[in-house]
Amino acid sequence: MKTFLLIGLGRYGRHIAMKLNELNHQVMAVDKDEMLVNEILPFVTNAQIGDSTSEEFLASLGVRNFDVCIVAIGDDFQSSLVTASLLKELGAKKVVARAARDIQAKFLLRNGADDVVYPEKQMAIWTAIRYSSDHITDYISLGDDHAIFEVEVPDSWVGKTIGSLDIRNQYNLNVMAIKQNGKFAMTVIHSDTRLPANSTLLVLGTHHDIQKCFHI
Repeated sequence: MKTFLLIGLGRYGRHIAMKLNELNHQVMAVDKDEMLVNEILPFVTNAQIGDSTSEEFLASLGVRNFDVCIVAIGDDFQSSLVTASLLKELGAKKVVARAARDIQAKFLLRNGADDVVYPEKQMAIWTAIRYSSDHITDYISLGDDHAIFEVEVPDSWVGKTIGSLDIRNQYNLNVMAIKQNGKFAMTVIHSDTRLPANSTLLVLGTHHDIQKCFHI
């Protein structure tokens, strides 16, 4: 279990709080909007109404005591930048900040943020890849050009073994798991594992190799 300081309770921040609560982590939520703070109370350990650009207010939260501080402010970049900088000055162990553009990421990383997330950009990439193909049902980026793709098993592969298809040597792809009806059916894959009908594969590789292998 980790402790989180979550600053900014718009839609993005709210979803983070709810997921962290589901994962049984402790969350201190902060926003200057009293209504947003009241709405998030069922999903967090504690919540405070306050201005995160105030050094005095942030210091009162004891930022050193949190494992991760997340700056989820989305509509005021100056406030996000000031908050990230103050958190680091106050001794925050790890600061993760939201960015909408590359230039924002550069400023955040130079002024306190240890890591930056692009929720809109990441979701846009996922949507483009997911819905530009009839065969890819899910996609998780791993950075650079590599990702984990959930891909429908071609009809011509049904009943064949992983070894006979020789996917790794021919296409530089690693089959990690097999799913049926949306649930994991096999998570330990061997060369003699046979591919069932109406299933999907979780495959690690590049987008180019996925396209080449599955003729996407």
